[in-house]
Amino acid sequence: MTDLSINGIEISVENGTTILDAAAKIGVEIPTLCHIQGQSPLGACRICVVEVEGARTLMPSCATPVTKGMVVSTNSKKVRDARSLVIELLLSEHEGNCQYCERSSDCELEDISSKLGITKPLYSGEKPESSFDYTTKALIRDTGKCIKCRRCVTACNEIQAVGALFPQNRGYETVIGPAFTYNLADVQCVQCGQCAAVCPVGAIIERSSIDEIWEALDNPDKHVVVQTAPAIRAALGECFDYEPGTLVTGKMITALRSLGFDAVFDTNFAADLTIIEEGTELLTRLKKALVDKEDVALPMFTSCSPGWINYAEYFQPDYLDNLSSCKSPQQMFGAVAKTYYAEKQGIDPADMVVVSVMPCTAKKYEAARDEMADSGYTDVDYVITTRELGKMIKSTGINFRNLPDGVMDNPLGQSSGAADIFANTGGVMEAALRTVYELVTGSELPFENLHLTPVAGLEGLKEASLTIGKSVPDWSFLEGVEVKVAVAHGLSNAAEVFRRLEEDPGRYHFVEVMTCPGGCIGGGGQPRFTDDSVRLKRINAIYAEDEGKPIRKSHMNPMITQIYDDFLKEPLGEKSHHLLHTHYAKK
Repeated sequence: MTDLSINGIEISVENGTTILDAAAKIGVEIPTLCHIQGQSPLGACRICVVEVEGARTLMPSCATPVTKGMVVSTNSKKVRDARSLVIELLLSEHEGNCQYCERSSDCELEDISSKLGITKPLYSGEKPESSFDYTTKALIRDTGKCIKCRRCVTACNEIQAVGALFPQNRGYETVIGPAFTYNLADVQCVQCGQCAAVCPVGAIIERSSIDEIWEALDNPDKHVVVQTAPAIRAALGECFDYEPGTLVTGKMITALRSLGFDAVFDTNFAADLTIIEEGTELLTRLKKALVDKEDVALPMFTSCSPGWINYAEYFQPDYLDNLSSCKSPQQMFGAVAKTYYAEKQGIDPADMVVVSVMPCTAKKYEAARDEMADSGYTDVDYVITTRELGKMIKSTGINFRNLPDGVMDNPLGQSSGAADIFANTGGVMEAALRTVYELVTGSELPFENLHLTPVAGLEGLKEASLTIGKSVPDWSFLEGVEVKVAVAHGLSNAAEVFRRLEEDPGRYHFVEVMTCPGGCIGGGGQPRFTDDSVRLKRINAIYAEDEGKPIRKSHMNPMITQIYDDFLKEPLGEKSHHLLHTHYAKK
């Protein structure tokens, strides 16, 4: 431990702690524009400078470890003047258009400027020329707003290992973007939106569908339904000043009805459907490998995270056969809504509009894929993020905090707790094994409170194994088999999975990959700014939602039983294969 003083307060912290983190422990907020928790410090923006007694210059707190006896001032006149100078220089070449900017009420540059008391421009002069990139379905870039903080570069290269964004040129001519000034659609961008989630200004934002949705809601000839992903209910409240991790499921439902949606459904229903299809697919592959001795693609990878699918298509095309053929819950829902639900309600699918509320920007891209229209109609018409839904609700004047709790509509609104945990890293794996293990053995998953704890938490790559006990006759070949699984979140950890598989091809039977840190609760479309403390609060809320459900296994959802009895007939059957499964191709 190291003892030091910050603003006259004595503190003891672990050796190696930075001044930035040490200050946070005593409630002192030091502003920063380039730092991302858990990543190597850049020290690039110089907003986080502090005065250290005996030092010749101001020190970047994000990159300076504490030392014994250090005396730090985070708010001296010298510090305040330095920060103001840096912010004023950034503002002098920032094409803000603040009154129209997407980030006008959520801009870190604006927030720091306000706190420093900057009320008028000190410097004026040439501004870099703006260029706009509208080439992807998920994201929009505006280089004129970019302040070259390089957060997006860190997210894209270090967290996601994608490498779509880099600093180009030097000095005043620096542009942050794809190589050779290409557009995002011209490079290997997976459209995960982690760049937009960490950008402090409006240089990278999600591509909004709010106007199109309002147009559909205002059209009396359209039947507009909405589905909400499990991660939304643990994060939407942050748009209305709730503590992160506050569950607002009921208020969210009522708000969506107030916006004018004809039916409010739950993506969780389709998550339960995914488990039935994906679990059956896993068991089928294991049987072919262990009994029929066929050369089958193992391990099987989950396929519900579209950024991960993009990554596999770009970077690991040799493993595409290993991906589950299941569509994501979002797409399964759309296919079922425009067939099963439309038939039950007597609605022409051509007059139905399916809207998704997702924590993920890549879902916008996924909905637009050519493969996602097996019913003859586009599965999902529009996708908005958690942030976009918050804006829609605020634009109507709805007092979200005073709303009564509503309940989802049926038949596509009932779900199990297993579906809720799809939001968390490790959740899809746990949900699948809750069903698969019980179908194979007739007994519950043998973990406390059904939680597969070895794959929970924020460790980037987690491994676990489960030995199958006494099995029912149909699955007796699995008795005594040690099923080996892995869970990765953040695409750099997915890269490590493949490295391990190259060394040991038989290391895993089943692998879950989530694109974003923490899983969907840390998605690129969630309220900003997300760090591990926020992720953990959202994760805990999702587990609480699961534990509060009377049904906690996907195969026990009566509405799932009903849709197979009435419509799909059997998992991996002809109809489910046509509507609920897809294929992927090398990019």
